[in-house]
Amino acid sequence: MIASKAFSRNLLPPVLLLLVVAAMWLTHALLPRASVLPEPYRWFGLVPLALGVAAAIAARAQFARAETEINTFAEPTRLVTEGLFRWSRNPMYLGMGLAAAGMATLSGAATSFLLALAFVVVVDRWYIAFEERRLRARFGAAYETYARSTRRWV
Repeated sequence: MIASKAFSRNLLPPVLLLLVVAAMWLTHALLPRASVLPEPYRWFGLVPLALGVAAAIAARAQFARAETEINTFAEPTRLVTEGLFRWSRNPMYLGMGLAAAGMATLSGAATSFLLALAFVVVVDRWYIAFEERRLRARFGAAYETYARSTRRWV
Protein backbone atom coordinates (compact mmCIF):
# COMPACT_ATOMS: atom_id res chain seq x y z
CA MET A 1 0.00 0.00 0.00
CA ILE A 2 2.75 2.45 0.92
CA ALA A 3 4.67 1.63 -2.27
CA SER A 4 1.59 2.18 -4.45
CA LYS A 5 0.86 5.48 -2.67
CA ALA A 6 4.44 6.64 -3.24
CA PHE A 7 4.22 5.57 -6.89
CA SER A 8 0.95 7.44 -7.40
CA ARG A 9 2.42 10.57 -5.82
CA ASN A 10 5.42 10.41 -8.14
CA LEU A 11 3.46 9.80 -11.33
CA LEU A 12 2.84 13.43 -12.18
CA PRO A 13 0.47 14.24 -15.08
CA PRO A 14 3.18 15.29 -17.58
CA VAL A 15 5.02 12.03 -16.90
CA LEU A 16 1.81 10.07 -17.47
CA LEU A 17 1.29 11.98 -20.73
CA LEU A 18 4.80 11.09 -21.88
CA LEU A 19 4.18 7.42 -21.03
CA VAL A 20 0.90 7.48 -22.97
CA VAL A 21 2.56 9.11 -25.99
CA ALA A 22 5.40 6.56 -25.84
CA ALA A 23 2.81 3.76 -25.72
CA MET A 24 1.02 5.29 -28.72
CA TRP A 25 4.16 5.33 -30.81
CA LEU A 26 5.26 1.91 -29.61
CA THR A 27 1.95 0.32 -30.56
CA HIS A 28 1.98 2.29 -33.81
CA ALA A 29 5.42 0.95 -34.70
CA LEU A 30 5.35 -2.59 -33.32
CA LEU A 31 1.81 -3.89 -33.50
CA PRO A 32 -0.39 -4.43 -36.50
CA ARG A 33 -3.09 -1.83 -36.22
CA ALA A 34 -6.35 -0.94 -37.79
CA SER A 35 -5.98 2.60 -38.99
CA VAL A 36 -9.08 4.64 -38.36
CA LEU A 37 -7.78 7.76 -40.04
CA PRO A 38 -6.34 7.92 -43.56
CA GLU A 39 -2.81 9.28 -43.97
CA PRO A 40 -3.51 12.79 -45.32
CA TYR A 41 -5.91 13.60 -42.48
CA ARG A 42 -3.50 12.58 -39.76
CA TRP A 43 -1.61 15.86 -40.14
CA PHE A 44 -4.63 17.68 -38.72
CA GLY A 45 -3.42 16.30 -35.38
CA LEU A 46 -0.83 19.08 -35.34
CA VAL A 47 -3.62 21.57 -34.53
CA PRO A 48 -4.82 20.06 -31.22
CA LEU A 49 -1.23 19.13 -30.37
CA ALA A 50 -0.03 22.73 -30.78
CA LEU A 51 -3.10 24.22 -29.04
CA GLY A 52 -2.76 21.76 -26.19
CA VAL A 53 0.92 22.41 -25.61
CA ALA A 54 0.33 26.18 -25.80
CA ALA A 55 -2.57 26.01 -23.30
CA ALA A 56 -0.60 23.88 -20.85
CA ILE A 57 2.42 26.18 -21.04
CA ALA A 58 0.30 29.33 -20.69
CA ALA A 59 -1.53 27.91 -17.65
CA ARG A 60 1.78 26.84 -16.13
CA ALA A 61 3.06 30.40 -16.61
CA GLN A 62 -0.03 31.72 -14.80
CA PHE A 63 0.79 29.48 -11.83
CA ALA A 64 4.35 30.82 -11.85
CA ARG A 65 3.14 34.44 -11.91
CA ALA A 66 0.76 33.70 -9.03
CA GLU A 67 3.65 32.06 -7.18
CA THR A 68 1.56 29.02 -6.37
CA GLU A 69 2.35 25.34 -6.20
CA ILE A 70 2.08 23.41 -9.46
CA ASN A 71 2.80 19.92 -8.13
CA THR A 72 -0.44 17.94 -8.16
CA PHE A 73 0.21 16.36 -4.77
CA ALA A 74 1.57 19.41 -2.93
CA GLU A 75 -0.58 21.64 -0.75
CA PRO A 76 -2.21 24.39 -2.86
CA THR A 77 -1.15 27.87 -1.83
CA ARG A 78 -3.37 30.11 -4.01
CA LEU A 79 -6.57 29.78 -5.95
CA VAL A 80 -5.88 30.87 -9.53
CA THR A 81 -9.07 32.04 -11.28
CA GLU A 82 -7.82 34.50 -13.89
CA GLY A 83 -6.64 34.11 -17.49
CA LEU A 84 -7.28 30.64 -18.89
CA PHE A 85 -8.68 29.62 -15.51
CA ARG A 86 -11.72 31.82 -16.19
CA TRP A 87 -12.84 29.40 -18.91
CA SER A 88 -11.60 26.11 -17.48
CA ARG A 89 -10.73 25.03 -13.96
CA ASN A 90 -8.10 22.75 -15.48
CA PRO A 91 -6.47 24.35 -18.53
CA MET A 92 -3.22 22.44 -17.98
CA TYR A 93 -5.05 19.12 -18.05
CA LEU A 94 -7.17 20.32 -20.96
CA GLY A 95 -3.97 21.17 -22.81
CA MET A 96 -2.45 17.78 -22.07
CA GLY A 97 -5.65 16.07 -23.20
CA LEU A 98 -5.61 18.03 -26.44
CA ALA A 99 -1.96 17.13 -26.93
CA ALA A 100 -2.79 13.43 -26.41
CA ALA A 101 -5.65 13.69 -28.92
CA GLY A 102 -3.33 15.42 -31.38
CA MET A 103 -0.73 12.68 -31.01
CA ALA A 104 -3.43 10.03 -31.49
CA THR A 105 -4.59 11.80 -34.65
CA LEU A 106 -1.03 11.94 -35.98
CA SER A 107 -0.75 8.20 -35.37
CA GLY A 108 -4.14 7.40 -36.88
CA ALA A 109 -4.29 4.10 -34.98
CA ALA A 110 -7.36 3.03 -33.02
CA THR A 111 -5.17 2.05 -30.06
CA SER A 112 -3.76 5.57 -29.92
CA PHE A 113 -7.23 7.07 -29.64
CA LEU A 114 -8.05 4.58 -26.87
CA LEU A 115 -4.85 5.56 -25.04
CA ALA A 116 -5.71 9.27 -25.37
CA LEU A 117 -9.18 8.58 -23.99
CA ALA A 118 -7.68 6.55 -21.12
CA PHE A 119 -5.37 9.47 -20.33
CA VAL A 120 -8.31 11.89 -20.09
CA VAL A 121 -10.32 9.48 -17.92
CA VAL A 122 -7.39 8.96 -15.52
CA VAL A 123 -6.78 12.71 -15.34
CA ASP A 124 -10.47 13.39 -14.67
CA ARG A 125 -11.06 10.64 -12.12
CA TRP A 126 -7.69 10.58 -10.36
CA TYR A 127 -5.75 13.85 -10.59
CA ILE A 128 -8.60 16.35 -10.89
CA ALA A 129 -10.73 14.60 -8.28
CA PHE A 130 -7.78 14.63 -5.87
CA GLU A 131 -7.02 18.30 -6.53
CA GLU A 132 -10.64 19.36 -6.17
CA ARG A 133 -10.89 17.73 -2.74
CA ARG A 134 -7.76 19.58 -1.66
CA LEU A 135 -8.95 22.90 -3.09
CA ARG A 136 -12.33 22.57 -1.37
CA ALA A 137 -10.62 21.81 1.94
CA ARG A 138 -8.12 24.68 1.56
CA PHE A 139 -10.26 27.45 0.03
CA GLY A 140 -13.80 26.47 1.06
CA ALA A 141 -16.49 28.87 -0.14
CA ALA A 142 -14.14 30.69 -2.52
CA TYR A 143 -13.46 27.45 -4.38
CA GLU A 144 -17.15 26.47 -4.36
CA THR A 145 -18.07 29.81 -5.92
CA TYR A 146 -15.36 29.40 -8.55
CA ALA A 147 -16.39 25.79 -9.29
CA ARG A 148 -20.03 26.83 -9.79
CA SER A 149 -19.07 29.54 -12.29
CA THR A 150 -16.29 27.75 -14.20
CA ARG A 151 -16.55 24.35 -15.89
CA ARG A 152 -14.14 21.56 -15.05
CA TRP A 153 -12.88 21.16 -18.63
CA VAL A 154 -14.34 23.74 -21.03
